[in-house]
Amino acid sequence: MAEVPFSRRTFVAAGIGAVLAPALAAPARAASRSPFGRYGSPSARLSARTLYVHPGGRGDHTTVQAAVNAAGGSGYTLVLAPGTYRETVAVGADHTEMTWIGASGDPRDVVVVYDNAAGTPKPGGGTYGTTGSATTTVQADGFSARRITFANDWLRADHPGITGTQAVAVKVQGDRSAFVGCRFLGHQDTLYADSMALGTFARQYYRGCYVEGDVDFVFGRATAVFERCHFRALNRTDLAGAPYGFVFAPSTARADPRGYLVTHGRVSSEAPDAYYKLARPWVPGSDTTARPMLTVRDTRLSAGIDADAPYANMSDTYPWQSQRFAEYRNTGPGAVISTPPNRPQLSRSEAESATREVYLGDWTPWRER
Repeated sequence: MAEVPFSRRTFVAAGIGAVLAPALAAPARAASRSPFGRYGSPSARLSARTLYVHPGGRGDHTTVQAAVNAAGGSGYTLVLAPGTYRETVAVGADHTEMTWIGASGDPRDVVVVYDNAAGTPKPGGGTYGTTGSATTTVQADGFSARRITFANDWLRADHPGITGTQAVAVKVQGDRSAFVGCRFLGHQDTLYADSMALGTFARQYYRGCYVEGDVDFVFGRATAVFERCHFRALNRTDLAGAPYGFVFAPSTARADPRGYLVTHGRVSSEAPDAYYKLARPWVPGSDTTARPMLTVRDTRLSAGIDADAPYANMSDTYPWQSQRFAEYRNTGPGAVISTPPNRPQLSRSEAESATREVYLGDWTPWRER
C-alpha cells in the first residue's frame, strides 16, 4: 500500500481523499447522487438492519454513536458517508456482528476522530487513563470495519503539562474482529488490540491496513493477525536521541498459544536510521504472568528499525529474551541479521504454524467480502 503520512492536525484540516468542506459536509457531488454510493440510502435501504450516517443530515443519523445506539440487536450494518466524525464511539458487547462501511471506498474520506489522552482531565474529576482515551472502543464479538480511518489527534506539543501521553485511536476487545483497508492514526498507543478479560482469547484480523504512531503504537493481548499491513513510525522533535519508540508491545497472556502475527507487510519510518525498535514486551501490572508473543514474517523492515538490536525491555524484570519473539524471512535494511542472538528466527517447520489459518482457527475472515 502506498500511503502518504499526515500529521494529526493536517489530516483533518486538509484533504482526506476528496477534500472535505470545513463544515464537514460530504465532498461535492451532483445533487441527485447519494453520499452512500452503492450501499443504498434511507429511502432505498439495503436491509432493515442497515443504518445510514451522514454528518450533514442526509442519513438516519448524524453521528456514529447515535447509529450504534439505534441498532437494537445483532447483525446491523452502518454505512458512513464521507465526513469527519469528531466524537467518541463505544460499541458494547450486546451489539454483536456489527459492520461499519466507509461509503466512498477510500478510508481517507471517512474519519472517526477525537483527542483524549490518558492524562486528559475528565469533567467529573480524575483522568481518562489509557483505555478511556480511546476514540473508538469495540467490545462486541463479530465486529468488522471496511475502509474507515480511526484516529486520535491529541498532540504532546499542545499539552506540555500532561504526562499521560497515551492516546488510543481504537481499542478492540471482541472476538472475531476484522478490519479491512482501514487506517489507524495516532502517536502513542494508536491501536489497542486487546481482549475483554485475561482468560478470553480474542481473535482479530487486519488486512491491508495502515497504522502509524511512535510509542508502542500496536499493543495489547489479542490473538491478532496483521496481513499485508503497513506500519509507519513517525518522526519526533521532542527527543534528542534514539530510541524514538517501538512499533509493537504485545501483552499476550501466558496461557494463550498465539499472540501477534505480522505477515507479508512492511514497516517504514520517517525517523533517522535505527531510531526505532521493532518491539518490546508489555507485562502489565494486571497480569504479571503475561508472556508476550510477536512473530514478524515475510515483511520488509526499513532502515528506521535498529537492525542490530530490534528488541528492548519495557522492564528489566521481564527481559525480551524470555518472551515469545521471533522472525522469519524478513527483508530490508532493518531485517539484516548482524547480531544473531538479538534476532531469534523461526525454523522452516516452526514457520508452518505461524500462519493466519493456525492463529484464527475455524474463523476465516479473509474469505468474507
